[in-house]
Amino acid sequence: MAHQIMEFLIVWKLRSVFITAPGIILSTILMGTISLISSLDRQGFTQHRVAQNWARMLLKVGFMHCTVSGLEKLDPARSYVLVCNHASYMDTPVILSVIPLQFRFFATIGLFSIPFMGWHLSRAGHIPVARDNVRASLKSMGTGAKMIKQTGVSALLFPEGARTEHDMRPFKEGAAYIAIKAQVPVVPIGIRGTRDALPMHCWRVRGGPVQLIVGDPIETKGMTLQQRGKLTRQMQDMVAILADQTIDESE
Repeated sequence: MAHQIMEFLIVWKLRSVFITAPGIILSTILMGTISLISSLDRQGFTQHRVAQNWARMLLKVGFMHCTVSGLEKLDPARSYVLVCNHASYMDTPVILSVIPLQFRFFATIGLFSIPFMGWHLSRAGHIPVARDNVRASLKSMGTGAKMIKQTGVSALLFPEGARTEHDMRPFKEGAAYIAIKAQVPVVPIGIRGTRDALPMHCWRVRGGPVQLIVGDPIETKGMTLQQRGKLTRQMQDMVAILADQTIDESE
């Protein structure tokens, strides 16, 4: 038994070093270059489709198999605020690879300085967020609501604010603020398995099965900003159920 485990670990490490890591780097450079070439599309629709193909490539080279349920709850003709638990850097590629909507996401401002990835984020219309600056964060939320109203695209947020190593963190109110301001439904999404596929503090993608579950949209039409706390708790509880996670209230 110990010999079999050792063989598995050796194969996994070799696969990570010689297949997965180079595959991620090369696909990011390739698709980032294509995204730059296609940046004449100022609405970002073409860049988003490029990003979807990039995400599918990452899952393949990372030996990750994703099963999806609940996509029938999404109406391609509508805009949404998508909210999801955040356990791994692979969460975004998983969502990009399977959600059939044009959406933009709120990304940490530091990501915009990374070659290829940052260039794509800027040109595709994604929104930078400075987590340690309350005034700048509020401005970003207003920008997101305005973007939804003007372009008809959806927005993706991870309301925990950052990846978590174990349980979910309580949700921040930004997603509820944007959804109410734009008067669009919130869609809770639960992801399972990405923490095992790429844990925190680890650069080797382990691969394996992941699951994405789309919950029932929560309508916000008629809601006021004073109700954002209640909405935040509602979507937090729904995501926790979908992701099969508990919430660490001590956070």
